[in-house]
This record gives sequence, C-alpha cells and structure tokens, in this order.
Amino acid sequence: MAHPTQMGFQDAASPMMEELLHFHDHAMMIVFLISAFVLYIIVLMISTSLTDKYILDSQEVEIIWTVLPAIILILIALPSLRLLYLMDEINAPHLTIKAIGHQWYWSYEYTDYDDLGFDSYMIPTSDLTPGQFRLLEADHRMVIPVNSPVRLLITAEDVLHSWAVPSLGMKMDAVPGRLNQTAFIAARPGVYYGQCSEICGANHSFMPIVVEAVPLEYFENWSSLMLEDA
Repeated sequence: MAHPTQMGFQDAASPMMEELLHFHDHAMMIVFLISAFVLYIIVLMISTSLTDKYILDSQEVEIIWTVLPAIILILIALPSLRLLYLMDEINAPHLTIKAIGHQWYWSYEYTDYDDLGFDSYMIPTSDLTPGQFRLLEADHRMVIPVNSPVRLLITAEDVLHSWAVPSLGMKMDAVPGRLNQTAFIAARPGVYYGQCSEICGANHSFMPIVVEAVPLEYFENWSSLMLEDA
C-alpha cells in the first residue's frame, strides 16, 4: 500500500499492474529524452550568436521535425493500445464477484455460490485495533484465491461510484443501471487497499475497498464458513 512521501506507484500485485508500470517507465523515458533535447536547444540558442542559413531555411530539417514526432507517438501508442486490449480480455475466470456501490458502502455477491454475499462498511476510527489503517479498513473483506482469474461485475444502486485498487491495477466506474465488467489476477497473497474514486456524496471518503488474496484452500474454508453463517 501507499506510504507517506511516496513518489511512485504502489508495488504491483497483479500481472496487469506490472505491465502498466513498465509502460509508465517507457513513456517517462521518452518524455525525459524530449525534455533534455529541448532544453539543450534552448540553452544553445540563448548562449550563441552564430546562425546557419541552412538551418534557418532547410527542407531536410522540416522533414525531420515532422517525421520524428510521428515516430515517437507511434512508439507510445502501440504499447498503449496493447495494454488497452489486454485490460479488456477475460479468459475463463475461476470466480465471478459482483460489486455494488451504495451511499456509502460496498456490497459483494459471489455469484458462483447460491447464497454468498455481504456488505462491507468502513471500520470507524474509534473501533480500529493496533495495526489497522484509518479510513482504509472494512468490516468485511473481499476474499479471493491467489493466481486465479477473477471476473468482477461492477454496478451501483444510487449514484456514480468507482471501484479502484491501485496495486491490482484496477479502476472501474460503478454506474446505476449498468453492469461494467473487468478481470484481474492477484499474483501473491496479501491485503490490498483501495477507495471509491468517484465523488459520490458527503461520505465519499468513507468507502474503503479491501481485497484479501489467500491460497485456494484457505479461500474454500472461508467460503464454507460464510455459507454456514448465512
């Protein structure tokens, strides 16, 4: 999860987030190179009084500064389009979960089970135990198995919400009357935190999302206990 004074992204916990981080580094390297080149040209023009008539009016230079930016844009666009298509791919999910946004809590329904669902509310600050995070802990976590493709169906009951977990590379709007779909894989066990990322009213800041990734046998035990309690 994020920590104070953090400058970069959270550590990737899914293959898609790793791809997004690689693309970010790729794009930033291009931006740095362009910035350094432009700065060099500016300093050069300010610091020297010499001019070259072949540069002031040159067909070759005009071709270069037209073609080169086009090539740079292609180098950015191609991996970006690849990621967009990868994020839309949903191949044989092992588990389907429906997340429903309310004012101001989340509901989760495990649609592969007959009666497995619960509401997830933020734990008030006064009820937190040592080691828990303020405004990020929920009374019920969304538990998923590790290394299993999970399909997430996202909608809302009242106003716009957004289900977002940065370390998993997940962000999808929850729209009333519409069912959005996405998928992800948790690459390692852990607890991953997120929050509603769409202004949804007075208590928008109090809609945490907690995803707990556990080995498959632990997930099966958890689901059995939840079905017994239901």
